[in-house]
Amino acid sequence: MNAPSTAEAQLRVQSLHALEYCERLFFLEEVEELRVADAAVFAGRRLHRELDDGERLSMDLSSEAIGLMGKLDAMRRRDGALVVTEEKRGRPVPGAPPGAWPSDQLQVAAYGLLLEEAFPGERVECRVRYHEPAAIVPVNLDTAMRGRVLAAVERARVLRRAGVRPPVTSEERRCARCSLAPVCLPEEEREHSPETPRLFPEHEVRQIVHVTTPGARVGRLAEELSVTVKDQPDVRIGGKRVSALVLHGAVQVSAQAIAMCVEEQIGVHWFTGGGVYLGSLGGQVGSVHRRVRQFEALRSGELKVGLARRLVAAKVEAQLRFLLRGSRDHEESRLRIGAHVRDIRHCLSAARSAADASSMRGLEGAAAARYFSALGELQLSSVDERLRWGRRSRRPPLDRFNALLGFFYSLVQRDVQAAIVAVGLDPAFGFFHEPRGSIGPLVLDLMELFRVPLADMPVVASINRQTWDCDVDFDVATRAGVTTKVWLSATGRRKAIEIYERRRQESWKHVQLGYSLSYARLVELEVRLLEKEWSGSPGLFATFRLR
Repeated sequence: MNAPSTAEAQLRVQSLHALEYCERLFFLEEVEELRVADAAVFAGRRLHRELDDGERLSMDLSSEAIGLMGKLDAMRRRDGALVVTEEKRGRPVPGAPPGAWPSDQLQVAAYGLLLEEAFPGERVECRVRYHEPAAIVPVNLDTAMRGRVLAAVERARVLRRAGVRPPVTSEERRCARCSLAPVCLPEEEREHSPETPRLFPEHEVRQIVHVTTPGARVGRLAEELSVTVKDQPDVRIGGKRVSALVLHGAVQVSAQAIAMCVEEQIGVHWFTGGGVYLGSLGGQVGSVHRRVRQFEALRSGELKVGLARRLVAAKVEAQLRFLLRGSRDHEESRLRIGAHVRDIRHCLSAARSAADASSMRGLEGAAAARYFSALGELQLSSVDERLRWGRRSRRPPLDRFNALLGFFYSLVQRDVQAAIVAVGLDPAFGFFHEPRGSIGPLVLDLMELFRVPLADMPVVASINRQTWDCDVDFDVATRAGVTTKVWLSATGRRKAIEIYERRRQESWKHVQLGYSLSYARLVELEVRLLEKEWSGSPGLFATFRLR
């Protein structure tokens, strides 16, 4: 047996279970430090708590010689032997008698070796107890099994030292039961067929909580977040049901609530009262390996130009399709924007073959100028004049349309920032935008994909539906009779958030991938597809298009 280097960290016994099941799963969990607690994981934790009957003994064990550490599920003394029992919710291998799955055998045998070292001279027996249906399966700690454990430890060390993500397993059925399938995205690296399982969920499982009332306070009560507003009943939400906490304006949050958000990987995001995104406390931090791969990949000028070319083409084509779709039933509007559409088509064609980022920025800017010049033609004649599009103004917005657009863009920024952090990439290292201000270049890059579907389209649609009250939903600052700033009031922010969140949950079919998912999930999917450009299956980033 080869002893590990003293500088090499010990492996978790549980990691051998993942290694036997799928080497890619091992790498994601142990090297990239990605762990997702799905319903099955929570059910397993409940099982262990329920089995705490006072007789079983749980203990922490480690061995420098073997290179393993772990916590036993259960250890008892029976007939002069120490009996290690690994508890499993699932079914055993069918047969008479039933058998233990290879990954379960490896895990319990590793605990057996640790127990032998901790209690020299004691006889150790290993068992796996399955609960659906109830069955206890012995695992023989013989020479062959000992060799399997040591070989698995050595293989795990090799994978960890290599730092290269292993390929997707060839056994698709394993992916269907894996909690990390939405992170690994194995179906994107296989050939697609009608039978290919859909592993990336269509909708978010957890919800985003926006707190918009000035003076509100967010605290913690046991395992719940509590929102307190004066003269109103407290609102309590279980922490495991929340993906992000978004605080707008003068909202207080307690240290205990922030600590809970860190524990539960809940992102905390701050907006000013005027709707400007200030920043966040990330719910998850990417491992060093993922960020190193990002840095190394994006040092390649060729890769950056290729990604930028696809990004610009996707954004400009979205603008073009929105103009065409929004004007298709209005012949006069279609005629008035004809010249703008022709110019945008020219920019799109040129962007697809542009040689460098500087040229693409010029083409993207030219297309945006034509797009915003034509945007007003998508508004109905019945729209209040105070909500009509004039020209783009940002810092500060000078009319109600720009105030809406700016607020929706800030919400898009929050979504993109949260997705980048959740995937484990660095927002500060992008491929198209130059660093400016406090917004990470990668955030600015990926926002370009979602400005039209998540901001422009719902803003124009809500104005045409006469959703907004110009007197109630907006605050206007003037000086000497001239408007100096327009922003959403508290009432307007709540209305905008409702419209935006409803839009995020709308499902849309990805043409390239062949399945539907909400826009909320699409943001995260695009970040994961971007990472695959240098660590998996390239070619799918920025391929989705508006219908």
